[in-house]
Amino acid sequence: MILDYLPEINNFGEKLVRLYDFDSKQALEFARALKKVVIDDLQVLDLATLPFIDRKNCNLLLRLSYEDEGVRTNNEQTFYCDLTLDSYVKMLALIHPFCTKETRSHQYLYDIDTPIDFLFSPLGTWEMEI
Repeated sequence: MILDYLPEINNFGEKLVRLYDFDSKQALEFARALKKVVIDDLQVLDLATLPFIDRKNCNLLLRLSYEDEGVRTNNEQTFYCDLTLDSYVKMLALIHPFCTKETRSHQYLYDIDTPIDFLFSPLGTWEMEI
């Protein structure tokens, strides 16, 4: 599984943090870490601590927040995903289909109007293939 940051994915200046290049086993490992650390233990999940994630040009920390703010950064190297507990529970549900079978689809992990999206995509793609 690879974590990276794409600073410009289109002409609108949209940005993307993505987890990609994974199989169902790695998706399940990520889901288990998310559930244990963030949802059950109410702690920060630093993706740099997960041995199955290869970081290309950034790091991401998943943190609990009183409101949904999405992914943010001050330096485009360290990113913080600040969401409520309910939103992390929803994120876990969005990840679940990737844990049970191999797929070519992708999923945005929250639906918040922010400058940086968070993508979960085995192939790394974020657009629908025609």
